[in-house]
Amino acid sequence: MRFERSSGILLHPTSLPGNYGIGDLGAAAYHFVDWLVVAGQKIWQMLPVGPVGMGNSPYMSFSAFAGSPLLVDLDDLAARGWLDKTDLEKGRSFSRNRVDYPAVIQFRQELLERAANGFCRLGTADDKSEFESFCDANAHWLEEYGLFMAFHDKFGGSPWNLWEKEVARRYAKAIRKRISDLRDSIQMHKFIQWSFGRQWKSLKKYANDRQVKLIGDIPIFVAHNSADVWSNPESYYLDNTMHPNVVAGVPPDYFSRTGQRWGNPLYRWDVMKKNGYAWWVERFRAMFQLFDIVRIDHFRGFVAYWEIPASEKTAEHGRWVEGPKDDLFHTVLKRLGRLPIIAEDLGFIVPEVHVLRDQFQFPGMKILQFAFGSGTDNPFLPHRYISNCVVYTGTHDNDTTCGWFLTANDQEKSFMKKYINVDSQDIHWTLMRLGSQSVADLSIFPLQDVLGLGKEARMNYPGKSLGNWEWRFTWDQVKPDHAQRLHELSVLYERYPPQ
Repeated sequence: MRFERSSGILLHPTSLPGNYGIGDLGAAAYHFVDWLVVAGQKIWQMLPVGPVGMGNSPYMSFSAFAGSPLLVDLDDLAARGWLDKTDLEKGRSFSRNRVDYPAVIQFRQELLERAANGFCRLGTADDKSEFESFCDANAHWLEEYGLFMAFHDKFGGSPWNLWEKEVARRYAKAIRKRISDLRDSIQMHKFIQWSFGRQWKSLKKYANDRQVKLIGDIPIFVAHNSADVWSNPESYYLDNTMHPNVVAGVPPDYFSRTGQRWGNPLYRWDVMKKNGYAWWVERFRAMFQLFDIVRIDHFRGFVAYWEIPASEKTAEHGRWVEGPKDDLFHTVLKRLGRLPIIAEDLGFIVPEVHVLRDQFQFPGMKILQFAFGSGTDNPFLPHRYISNCVVYTGTHDNDTTCGWFLTANDQEKSFMKKYINVDSQDIHWTLMRLGSQSVADLSIFPLQDVLGLGKEARMNYPGKSLGNWEWRFTWDQVKPDHAQRLHELSVLYERYPPQ
């Protein structure tokens, strides 16, 4: 599907400014939408917005359907009378530059529990009717998620396959026996999801009313410790202890000499095919209720995925296994109609990946930081683009452009200077200009590149388990010149109408 020629910013909501240790769906998110408009940007792209799990990674969520409790706007809950404003004071002591996940999670979880109790006591009839309607409309995933999270809390946050055997294996009698004791906890987690959904709907409308579209991210795989796997273990390759037999990852590549062992369980595609890929249909349906456009992470995995024996400590020893290919997408699109999807077609790519991408006219991705390491036939060089693609200076998995340039080798720097015919001053603006003037329908820039930040602002180091996803910016880093220069680029290269 072709997109309107436009430009946008990659920024995860957790990186927004705010008073309570992490960016959320509150005032700063609305202010950021306003800034995008002033800067001539029509796109806000994000990472997955589900509840973060292992390593605080948005790609290791407790649910493929739920929203992150960390993103719930606490000020909104206080304004509705479900929290006392004095409860919020502790949050003002958190760092404004990095997310301290353990401390922030504990702080926010305590306040969300209080807000849920406040809602039960003080919520209006209209509020409670809206809550019940939300629960009914989302029962197909919310019931299992609420139950999973209640058990997760009860068993101290341990992975579900280490819970009591009767619960881990979902014996109906054992579940019924415990469910009455967990009723309050289940309702709390449902309340959090309702709060997230209500706030998200409001923010999305605010953005769309200002001609800003939201791009979301759908990881191809799910976390083992998730409601999705616990509630449907037959759809995954698990052993008799409910551990994965084999796990997902990628072989050695640009990012890591030993590859990346992600650890996600792998799908039993034969089982999913037999039920008409129902889980995938509902997953896509849910994502397009949140976002206008969706990027599919690791798209090549639908053609073939890297299967690693769970006993292996790295991703070096694995094998390629055939995926569902076009069968899945024919089914999903038949049920849901044409969908605005971006295919993340990076890494070790074989021709069949491009065939699948082009069969459904999904735009692929072009990364300018990858463009200068070889010759003029490099597919990431702008003169080789087709219009139906999305160009980025870098992604959340890359260093910032300024950080990348400092470590680029002499050959890359020399070729880049010849290709662009400028010196290396303001390299971030040079690459943003290069992306803007390309024929790519969409050009997307990480906010770190707009601000000219170095490697200290990097979001993620692939293969590194700790210290990721923590970067935040503050409004005093954002100068009028940033919006002005972006606006000029967008107007000059017909990505935004002149005012």
